[in-house]
Amino acid sequence: MRPQKEPVEIDSTRGLLHNDEDFSLALGGPLYQLYLRTHLSTPPLGLLRRRVLSFSLFCWLPLLILSLAEGHFLSGVPVPFLLDVEVHARFLVALPLLIMAELIVHQRIAVVVRQFLERHIIAPEDRPRFAEIIASTKRLRNSVLLEMVLLVLCFTVFQWVWKEHIAFRIATWYDLSPGGAHRLTAAGYWYEFVSLPLLRFFLFRWYFRLFLWYRFLWRVRALPLQLNLFHPDRVGGLGFLTASIVAFSPVLLAHTTFLAGLIGDRIWHGGVTLLTFKMQILGALVLLLLLVLAPLCFFVVHLEEAGRKAAREFGVLSSHYVDGFRQKWILHGAGETGPVLGTPDLQSLADLGNSFKTVADIGLFPFSKDEVIRLVGLLILPLMPLTLTIVSPKQIIDLLLKLAF
Repeated sequence: MRPQKEPVEIDSTRGLLHNDEDFSLALGGPLYQLYLRTHLSTPPLGLLRRRVLSFSLFCWLPLLILSLAEGHFLSGVPVPFLLDVEVHARFLVALPLLIMAELIVHQRIAVVVRQFLERHIIAPEDRPRFAEIIASTKRLRNSVLLEMVLLVLCFTVFQWVWKEHIAFRIATWYDLSPGGAHRLTAAGYWYEFVSLPLLRFFLFRWYFRLFLWYRFLWRVRALPLQLNLFHPDRVGGLGFLTASIVAFSPVLLAHTTFLAGLIGDRIWHGGVTLLTFKMQILGALVLLLLLVLAPLCFFVVHLEEAGRKAAREFGVLSSHYVDGFRQKWILHGAGETGPVLGTPDLQSLADLGNSFKTVADIGLFPFSKDEVIRLVGLLILPLMPLTLTIVSPKQIIDLLLKLAF
C-alpha cells in the first residue's frame, strides 16, 4: 500500500508553508516515535538532557560495572576499560553530540527551508511543486522500512567491518583474544551487541538524514528559482543556506571525536605516534567538509547565470547614468551646472561604483572562506589534546609567550 501524502497548504499572502509540523529532518521515523512512547521526548524533541543521559548511560554504564566485576577496569589486560580512550570518547562525547544534533538540526533547517518562500526565491506558481518536494522528503524520512534495514545492517555488515578493520588486535577489557577465536568478556558482549550497534544506528541514521537534505536541495535546484540579483549577501539571496553548516556541525564534531578516540588508543596502547595518522586526519577533515558543503554547491549553475544577468542589467543602468553624468558635468561644463564638489551626483557616482562591485563579486557558492575556516577550527578541537603526545605543555607555553612578546 502506498503511503498517503501529507496535506500541505500554501499561504500565498505570507509566503509560508503550513503543515501539521514544520519541515524537519530530525522528527519522524521509528526512533522518534520511541522517544515519545518512552517519555524520552515531548513534541518536538523536548527533554534533551533526559535523552542524552539515558542513551549514554545505557551504553557506557554497564561496561563500567561489568569491567569492575571481571577485574578489567584498571588492570588484568593490556587495554583495561578505564584507559580505553576510544570507548569513553564514543559514549560520553560523540553519542551525546549525535543526540543533541537532532534538536539543533530541527530548529535551524526548518528556518532555512522557510527562507526559500520568505525571500520569494520560489515563484508563486512553483510553490505547489516546492510543497510536494517537502512532503516527499517527509514521507521518506518517516519510512519504517528504511530504519529497520539500517538497524539490521548495524548488527551485521557494520559489525563485521568493525571487527575486521577497526577493533584492537591486542587483548582488551572486552575481548581477551582478538587475534584468533574471539573470547568476549561479559562487558564485551554488551559492548559488541548493544552499545556499538546502538551507536552505529544513531550515526548511520544521520547519514540517511544528510541524504534527505541532499535530495531536498537537489530537487529544489531543479525549480526555476528567482534569485535576488542585487542582494547584499552576493549570492543572489541564498546566503541563508550557510546556516545548514552550523546546524550539522555537531554531527561532524562527533566524527572527529570518534577519530580522536581511535588515534588516542593507538598512540597509548599501540606504540605509534600522532604523525603516523596525519594523512588520515587530513582525509577525514576534507571528507567532513565536503559532507556539508557539497549540497550547497548544487546551486552553482543558478549563481553563475545570476552573476552574468546581474552584470548585464547593472551594466546597462550604469551606462545610462554615466552618460548623463558626462553630458551634465563634462560636456556642458561645471560653470553651467554649478560647482562640482559637494554635488549629490558625485556621491551617486561613487555609490554606483560600490554597487557595481557588489554585483561583480556575486559568488558561485553560498558560503565564504571564513565559514570554512571556522568549521575546520571546530572540527580539530577533539584532536588538539593528541598534540600533547608529541609536544610538551612547556613547549606550547614557551611558543605562545614568544608569539605574544
